[in-house]
Amino acid sequence: MWELIREHAEYENMIDEFVGSVESLKRHLFGLRPVGKCLVAVDGEQVVGYALFYANYSTFITRPGLWLEDLYVSPSQRGKGLGKKLLKAVGKAAVEERCARIDWVVADWNESAIRFYQSMGGELIEHWRICRITGEALESMAKPD
Repeated sequence: MWELIREHAEYENMIDEFVGSVESLKRHLFGLRPVGKCLVAVDGEQVVGYALFYANYSTFITRPGLWLEDLYVSPSQRGKGLGKKLLKAVGKAAVEERCARIDWVVADWNESAIRFYQSMGGELIEHWRICRITGEALESMAKPD
């Protein structure tokens, strides 16, 4: 799983942001209080794809949703329907948990992923932008006034 996440970071040209650890991954996803769920696609004993998601909530519709953090299939395994199976499994989890929606982001340069998501019913929401606070800015924000 760890190597597949690294492969995903390389594919997205984000390897400089790949700074976590196996121990942290185990603790947060597979420990006593998992923060999310992870589904995997396997070929034999090799993990070749994964979908990682967790709960969120919409105050406007007053229902839970799921945030799809990652959906990734190794390039050598694409075209076999694994991504579709993973996304459908996330959809099944959302319906079972009575979620109103699934949200995620996709890189604007990743045309094949955009086409895939649209073929599955995904909509691009053009008027929204991602905001993020990390590192020193986050530490500074958390300090008392």
